[in-house]
Amino acid sequence: MRDPAPRESYAYRGDVARRRARRRHRVLLAGAALAAIVLVRERSLEEAAAAPARHIPLLVNHPEARYLETAQLDLRRWHRVYRYASRYRISPDLAGAIHDAAVGEGIEPELAFRVVRVESEFNERATSPVGAVGLTQLMPETARHYMPNVTRKQLYNRDLNLRVGFRYLRGLIKEYKSVRLALLVYNRGPVAVQAALNNGQDPANGYERVVLGDYRGRGLLD
Repeated sequence: MRDPAPRESYAYRGDVARRRARRRHRVLLAGAALAAIVLVRERSLEEAAAAPARHIPLLVNHPEARYLETAQLDLRRWHRVYRYASRYRISPDLAGAIHDAAVGEGIEPELAFRVVRVESEFNERATSPVGAVGLTQLMPETARHYMPNVTRKQLYNRDLNLRVGFRYLRGLIKEYKSVRLALLVYNRGPVAVQAALNNGQDPANGYERVVLGDYRGRGLLD
């Protein structure tokens, strides 16, 4: 009987088995190292969120901490944007524009979406019978208090309309110290609302109830 071929020998099989074992060991070590890195990053995020404010600058100055913090903020933003897009059945692009404009002007996004829904039903080209324009239904005369040379045509620009509309709403909330009254002024105008208040009457016309629904926020982010 002839000797077994080298590839069929027990020695060869043992070598193969040992090499496979070494490869599995290396893979396990690499996986453990990767898991440890991910765990450290997650703990860093948790500690950053829980740490007192005086500790945060130390973390922010670290390049990896800055990257992780930015990634976390971006993820939270997209979660909110897609939630609003789904709730109001609008595109994520439009939802993102409304969200970002609201945050940029210091308005709570929840209130911002409710106002845009009632004012224009998310139609960027909406025009009211009295001439109010765009997503936030701005009157050109009102808009010019914030942008003196703005034209009616420019107010159909989505981002500009949102910024100016939310800036106007923010000013009303701060002036009247009430989200309800601010919305009534936004809808009816300051003259009509003030006249009702001066006469001891409630200026409510139902608009504020339609907008607010179960909303109980402050209206402002600060």
